[in-house]
Amino acid sequence: MSRNRCAQPGLIDLQVNGYAGYDVNADDVDVQTLTALTHALWAQGVTTYLPTVITASEEKIAHVLSVVAAARRSDPLLAHSIAGIHVEGPSLAADDGPRGAHDARHLRDPDPAELERWQRAADGLVRIVTLAPERTGAAEYIAAATAQGVRVSIGHCTPEPEQVRAAVDAGASLSTHLGNGTRAMLPRHPNHLWTQLAEDRLTAMLIADGHHLPAETLTAMIRAKTPERCVLTSDSAALAGSDPGVYPSPVGGSVEVRADGSLTLPGTGLLAGSGRSLRGCLDWAAEHLPFERSELLAMATRHPAKLMGLEERVDGGQDQVELDGDRVVAVTVAGVLVHRA
Repeated sequence: MSRNRCAQPGLIDLQVNGYAGYDVNADDVDVQTLTALTHALWAQGVTTYLPTVITASEEKIAHVLSVVAAARRSDPLLAHSIAGIHVEGPSLAADDGPRGAHDARHLRDPDPAELERWQRAADGLVRIVTLAPERTGAAEYIAAATAQGVRVSIGHCTPEPEQVRAAVDAGASLSTHLGNGTRAMLPRHPNHLWTQLAEDRLTAMLIADGHHLPAETLTAMIRAKTPERCVLTSDSAALAGSDPGVYPSPVGGSVEVRADGSLTLPGTGLLAGSGRSLRGCLDWAAEHLPFERSELLAMATRHPAKLMGLEERVDGGQDQVELDGDRVVAVTVAGVLVHRA
């Protein structure tokens, strides 16, 4: 191996809506979509991920869940890489801003019975659910989900601090893209961001794409939580890497890809997912944040692996990425070479 080459654990992304034109939430999503998406992520050095299903009717959510489950059954390497499913919604704040690109028509209060139906459709693969803790019945739902081994994450919300604390007491253990999915203007203090930053029982998922959070904000959040309680996610969307323009999308109806690579709802400035893969986020973070590359890499490998009970993928070397500088040149998944540049 040359001096510029090095081997690293495969990246683990807990929030992937799509990438390279492949959309988890497309109306015509099928096994081939998930197969192609997984191969595109392998080429980026992402060896484990959670396809993220967003707010929709229960029928649509159940359909996407069943497709992901079918994709895993179709190929053992897909089953290895798709380590579960993240359902983001539908129990989110309804206001513009906190709601983000989620469809207001399908927002609803959390229902443990619906979660059970999701799990039947998904072969039990739902591993994370993002919800707003101020929704009616949130605490009861969190307790029921946690008892089933599902992690509940706080996101797309505007709760009072005491509602955050109640959610954590009920079992919530994550914050989804902390610092995003809330009001543009919050009280100086108290507010729910300070409460989440101060709560040691919450691990923060953070998007380091250069658009969701300024470098100074991201730096302060990581220092407040400590790197050990932080996970980098991409929140990547199918339009990531597309040419600038306005595109139809099942997320928000239409999405504008700007010249800087950000994805927004046209005319609003509201973000609609990320235009970078987790590899791109990690590279941006290494360039702009005052943390060691090893600390940032842990946030994209070891820390999410620990959350999902997948430590052997990092410690045992099951999944490896060979880099030549910043370029991915080879990827091994479960000991099998799946990509070579």
